[in-house]
Amino acid sequence: MRIGVVVLPQFPWAEARARWKSVEDRGFATAWTYDHLAWRSLADEPWYATVPTLTAAALATTRIPLGTFVTSPNFRHPVTLAKDLLTLDDISGGRMIAGIGAGGLGWDATVLGQPELTPRQRVDRLGEFVALTHRLLTDGETSWRGDWYTADRARMHPAGSRQRIPFLVAANGPRSMRIAAGADGWVTTGPATDPDAPDALEQWWTAVAALLERFRGAARAAGRDPDTLTTMLSLDSAPVFSLRDLDTFLDAAGRARELGFTDAIVHWPRPEGIYAGDDRILDRVAELLVDGRLEA
Repeated sequence: MRIGVVVLPQFPWAEARARWKSVEDRGFATAWTYDHLAWRSLADEPWYATVPTLTAAALATTRIPLGTFVTSPNFRHPVTLAKDLLTLDDISGGRMIAGIGAGGLGWDATVLGQPELTPRQRVDRLGEFVALTHRLLTDGETSWRGDWYTADRARMHPAGSRQRIPFLVAANGPRSMRIAAGADGWVTTGPATDPDAPDALEQWWTAVAALLERFRGAARAAGRDPDTLTTMLSLDSAPVFSLRDLDTFLDAAGRARELGFTDAIVHWPRPEGIYAGDDRILDRVAELLVDGRLEA
């Protein structure tokens, strides 16, 4: 199982550059950042734009795949997103991964003055968003008239002339899982849980196992071999932060591996609040990677 790291876009580049380079130098498999305009409890803290951050990260690294965890239709349009992804993939030398989701109901959902959507509408929009973005990155010119998006002879050169950018779709429900089953893989944060509930951690892992089996079933129903698809779990969506200490991480990574996930991701520890932890635990995890006791 590969281990990736999320670097939140909270830091001036003079500081952030060292973090991105460190993720690569430490031997982690992938590096990610959120694609939000503001996010939850951090909405009033510094928060930088995703595409410039990934551009700079591509120039600060040489080997590690880079991705969005995750971009969404909340404030993106497939035409401009595809152009950004195409450019990022060129700058990074073919290292981009597009993590895509339906878009939450938080800060980004109404910032442009759009109405709040129902869950069904959000999944409908996601399906068209993924399909059109994929088409744009495959064809040199695309016209599209859909329920949610329009493209009029959108040029995307040199789309189709290079290796395709992988798409990983975030999904927990059956309809969104069917969309993920048609992509290159699936991302999950697991179920929403009450961290103060009795046995909250065990309940979360039981539900994660059920979600993985549901996705594997959706893949088979779509005529796909689930063993050929990426399955990625955010360990830090559990009721306990995975990098709280090394034992917590090893327990979480071991459970994810045993369930059959191909990838797991953790967040670079913050000094306080959400994802609060000690950077030295990330160092210990990296040492295990170097020693071959964890797969990257």
